Amino acid sequence: MTITSPVPSAASTDPGVFLSVEDLRVHFPTDDGLVKSVDGLTFDLRRGEILGIVGESGSGKSVTAQAILGLHKGSKAKISGHIWLDGQDLVPASEDDMRAVRGSEIAMIFQDPLSSLHPFYTIGNQISEAYRVHNKVSGRDARKRTIEMLEKVGIPNAAARYSDYPHQFSGGMRQRAMIAMALICEPKLLIADEPTTALDVTVQAQILELIKELRNELNSAVILITHDLGVVAETCDHVVVMYGGQAVEKGPVADLFDVPEMPYTWGLLSSMPRMDRVRQTRLTPIPGSPPSLIQVPKGCVFNPRCRFSDRVEGNRCFTVHPDLLPTAPGHEVRCHIDPEERRQILLTEIRPNL
Repeated sequence: MTITSPVPSAASTDPGVFLSVEDLRVHFPTDDGLVKSVDGLTFDLRRGEILGIVGESGSGKSVTAQAILGLHKGSKAKISGHIWLDGQDLVPASEDDMRAVRGSEIAMIFQDPLSSLHPFYTIGNQISEAYRVHNKVSGRDARKRTIEMLEKVGIPNAAARYSDYPHQFSGGMRQRAMIAMALICEPKLLIADEPTTALDVTVQAQILELIKELRNELNSAVILITHDLGVVAETCDHVVVMYGGQAVEKGPVADLFDVPEMPYTWGLLSSMPRMDRVRQTRLTPIPGSPPSLIQVPKGCVFNPRCRFSDRVEGNRCFTVHPDLLPTAPGHEVRCHIDPEERRQILLTEIRPNL
């Protein structure tokens, strides 16, 4: 693939960074106004790492993944910024260029495998077709490769199940088949959008372990989109917390759980059940609802739901949009509260209730 693009910025020239998303904006014009689904998102990802993107529904997680895959091309979406993949900018890439990238360099595991798999074709034929699109091989070789991948993702008796239709697979097996399809061309970047939704806890654990094993084997970069912080804690190396189309906190997973500093992150953690201790109090939900992406609040996007906005002088939470600023090496937070006061709030008001 050859994509003509501007000279990469300093952030994207870091030799260790494989994917660099810089100031990404995805806006959708509607009759009611401009929907700012993603509004200035920046993050980096290296080979062999798993990045978690978390947030409530409507925060921009899936739209970000679709932008990386180029799925908004041909729509009315207004896309700006950069998506550097191994030094190539995908934002100005043509649809033909992106078609060559999908499957071979980037693959995605969608949330609902039953709606992603065609009901009229066998599992084996669908996976084989994905392989033959990017590789000039015979049908026999494609079948052999497909059976190998089905075995690798844990499908029992793979040669016989090759000819089964999606409805003959259980939910967990369909998700494994989707993973096999996504990985059959050994992509450098794997995007998993809520890959364990609607699966029972045991199957969830198996799917997440499978993704980690295949990451290690192929040295792929992985983006895991989820609303489940428990999944992030067990699976990811780094995390981006999104709210209202923006990153409000990002950094190493250990920092996010040990020293979270954004009130929205505190809310997510406070509403998450814990299995490692006996809770004496009820879970604390975040009050209110996520903002309209057509009428994003002025100032901090989280201010209508934040119970700590009175800790900031001058009413700045409602008038000034906070920058995403470093608070520790690799850890960035978008919040007007003084860093020392944030840590005091965490120690005295948040941590005792987690």
